[in-house]
Amino acid sequence: MPAAPVSAYALPVPAARRFDLLAIGEPMMEFAEVTRGGERLYLPGHGGDTSNAIIAAARQGAACAYFTALGADAFGADFLRLWAREGVDASRVITRADGSTGFYFITNGSDGHQFSYWRKGSAASRMTPAEIPADLIAEARVLHVSGISQAISETCADAIFTAITAAKRAGTAVSYDTNLRLKLWPIERARAITHAAMAEADIALPGLDDAQILTGLQTPEDICDFYLGLGAKIVALTLGKNGTMVAIPASRALVPAYPVEAVDASGAGDTFDGAFLAEWLRTGDPFAAASHANAAAALATLGHGAVAPMPKRAAVESFRASRG
Repeated sequence: MPAAPVSAYALPVPAARRFDLLAIGEPMMEFAEVTRGGERLYLPGHGGDTSNAIIAAARQGAACAYFTALGADAFGADFLRLWAREGVDASRVITRADGSTGFYFITNGSDGHQFSYWRKGSAASRMTPAEIPADLIAEARVLHVSGISQAISETCADAIFTAITAAKRAGTAVSYDTNLRLKLWPIERARAITHAAMAEADIALPGLDDAQILTGLQTPEDICDFYLGLGAKIVALTLGKNGTMVAIPASRALVPAYPVEAVDASGAGDTFDGAFLAEWLRTGDPFAAASHANAAAALATLGHGAVAPMPKRAAVESFRASRG
């Protein structure tokens, strides 16, 4: 199907508010394995899917805010400094004196990256529906949340549903990335929760591998139709090196990837999310937003770690121009 004109898109771009994007979730300190001079080292960095996405959006020029709970520890303080440097408003973030900030290690195995997490009982995993800032959600054009945030605890799952309900009441668009992690919850619960959340989302941002497991479907076309059938107005299904299939009720198209020699793809999906949302808010065109986000995600694979190699808008535009 050909792409539809902007005026035909099923989801109007929300009007200007204090923030373009607000994300809610769990940030985690990252320690990524690298080999230098024959010695194995672990480079510190920052992770957590929704935190990554909001930083990616901020680097594209969007006005961003983040909500979570941190431990009163060195890792939590480091995240507050990170968001301040990136221009992300974290004024409503909760700091728990009796909590800790989660962290994880990335090691290089024969099957690629392997992730080891220390997050049980983290400050973020103890978020409750009563802590969700409905007034802050009403100040954002888009709320971005994910399946990981709902997988880390039952109270977090309920808190994200509360946030989605607050967004719907406020006229804030809802973006949802499935980000399936089966180590965190059984597939039956993952399906039930993510399908219920996706049914309330305006923008669906699944990855192909996750979506195949969650839906039982195999082709990008069928998966896009499934999420449109749940109620999404825009589906951007990432296909890795094969690009992104973007679907709206009236049309769909495969948006090509930008081939690069990847070094570390751990932050590519989150970079895509943030860049896609920022560009969609700027242009109103989900197909153009996917092309911009594909380029941003490609650039994010050229360095180590999730956050450090995320490009700014000028770099993305220069890269796209160089590729014709």
